[in-house]
Amino acid sequence: MNTIVVAGALANKVGNGGEAWVRLSWAKGLARLGADVHVIEEIDNANCVDAFGRQCDVEQSANLAFFREITASQGITATLLADDDRTFGASLAELDDLARAADLLVNISGHLHRPELLRRFRRTAYVDIDPGFTQLWHAAGIGLGLEQHQLHFTIGENIGSPACDVPTGGIAWIPTRQPVVLDDWPVVPSTQTRRLTTVASWRGTYGPVVHAGRTLGVKAHEFRKYLDLPNRVEQRLELALDIHPGDEVDRRRLLDHSWHLVDPRECAGSPERFRLYVQGSSGEFSVAQEVYVTTRSGWFSDRTVRYLASGKPALVQDTGFGRQLPVGTGLVAFANLEEAVLGAKSIESDYVEHAAAARAIAERYFDARVVLPRFLEHAGLRP
Repeated sequence: MNTIVVAGALANKVGNGGEAWVRLSWAKGLARLGADVHVIEEIDNANCVDAFGRQCDVEQSANLAFFREITASQGITATLLADDDRTFGASLAELDDLARAADLLVNISGHLHRPELLRRFRRTAYVDIDPGFTQLWHAAGIGLGLEQHQLHFTIGENIGSPACDVPTGGIAWIPTRQPVVLDDWPVVPSTQTRRLTTVASWRGTYGPVVHAGRTLGVKAHEFRKYLDLPNRVEQRLELALDIHPGDEVDRRRLLDHSWHLVDPRECAGSPERFRLYVQGSSGEFSVAQEVYVTTRSGWFSDRTVRYLASGKPALVQDTGFGRQLPVGTGLVAFANLEEAVLGAKSIESDYVEHAAAARAIAERYFDARVVLPRFLEHAGLRP
C-alpha cells in the first residue's frame, strides 16, 4: 500500500464548495486506488475569520470548522497546521514521521511550503492547476517552491508543446487532468433543458499577468465580451457570481443584459450545496481567465468536470483543450460570441444527446480510476 500525502487548500478557501471538491477528489480518488492518504493544510492565523468574517484565532475560526466538517464527512484523515506550530489532527512529531514514511507528496499548487517538512519526503510532486499563471510567475522570479519538487504536473496539457507559448522555465511539465470520483457525481437527469449556470468570481482569484509584452486581464474582461449572449439564446443564463460592491456598474450591466445572478454563498458555500447546484442545472456556460485563453494552455476547469460527470452539457470558452478532448457534443467550445450562440442552439436542439455525451466524456477522460493510475505511474509508483 502506498502512503500518500495530499497538500492543498480547504480551510484557506472557507465557504468555497467547488474548490473543496478539487482537493477531495484527489484525496478520495487516491484512497479508492488503495493508498493510505493523509491531507495536510497550512494556514496563517492572520487569514482566519469567524462566521461573521471578523479576524479571529484559528481555534475559534470558521476556517477550522469548515476543514473539520468536510474532512470528517468524507472520511479523510487530515491535519491543519497553523503558522505558530499548533496542529489540529496529527502532532508535529507525527507529521514529521508521516513525511519520512510517505511514498509521495501530492502538493496541489505547492500549498505545503514548510521547508523542514518538505525535505522529509522522498518524492514530491507539484500539481499546477493554474497553468500560465504558475509558469509566468516563475519566470518573473516569484518564489513558488518549484525547485523543491522532483516532479511537476500541470493540467495545462498543451504546455511544452508548439501549440502553447507559455515558458516552461526548463521544467519538464507532465500533463495530467482533474480527477473526479464518479460515485460522488452520479448522473442527475434534468427536468428542464434551458438553465445554463456556472459558479464564478467576476475578477477571478488572481490579478493580471504580463506575457510577451501584453497584460492579460482578469476574468471580467472575458465575461464582458459575452454580455449580449442571454438576449440571443433560448436558455436562461445564470451566474452564481462573486462580485465586489465596487463592481456595481458591471453587476447592473449584467442584469440589464438579462443575466440572472444568484448568491454563490447560498449555491456553493459547501461541497454539498455546490453539488446540488450543479446537478440542478441543465448545463454550464462559462468563460475562462484571459491567460488560459490567450496562451492556449489547454486549461480545463475542475468545475466543468463536475458538470460533465453529472450528465450536464458544457458550453465553455476555448483554451486549446480540443487537442486532447472531444468537442462538439456534450462539450462545446467557443472562441467568440457567434460561436457561443451556435453552441447554445446546438445543445438546445438535441439536449438528450449532449447530456449523454457529457457523462461519457467524464467517464473516459476524467474518471479518477483513469487519471490517477497514470499520475502514479509518472511518479514512479504502482497504483
